[in-house]
Amino acid sequence: MSVASETNPALEAWEDVVVRVFKENQVKLITYVPDKVLALLIKRLHADSYFTVLCPAREEEAVGIVTGVYMGGQRGIVLMQTSGFATITNALASLAVPYQIPLLMMISERGTLGDFQQAQAIVCRTMRPVLETLGIEHHAITRLDDVEFIVDRMIKQAFATQAPAAMILSPLLTNKGKNK
Repeated sequence: MSVASETNPALEAWEDVVVRVFKENQVKLITYVPDKVLALLIKRLHADSYFTVLCPAREEEAVGIVTGVYMGGQRGIVLMQTSGFATITNALASLAVPYQIPLLMMISERGTLGDFQQAQAIVCRTMRPVLETLGIEHHAITRLDDVEFIVDRMIKQAFATQAPAAMILSPLLTNKGKNK
């Protein structure tokens, strides 16, 4: 927890809420490909001995690691940005969805709300339609007040229904107070 949140839980940063909810739901393995938006969350996860944190070369590898850990009785999650999501469609369609693996994904949404990178914008426009086509439950988190509820419920739902789930971190949440 940040210093401010120790004295006032209402000031808890979204990253701290995510770390706490992962622990409460026994999500111990964290896989990620580096991302600027997720950097502080990744730093906090690395600093906490509760978690095993791995950085594979590609998002598809992260999917393979997390699905393998699930088959071994553990819980994990893939952290990625929108462009990374574009690389895992085959793994979702041929592994996670048909074999009913509760693959958790946390995706930092890029390519929207003034993002200047054309490639990110193109991928962002395809992400939700791909999730919907594959029947993968997904929710965007836009407000700090919703982080705990959505992350907790998405994890619980994924494991209860044995289905992949995606939590999309909106720039409305992740860019608050940041100068870009």
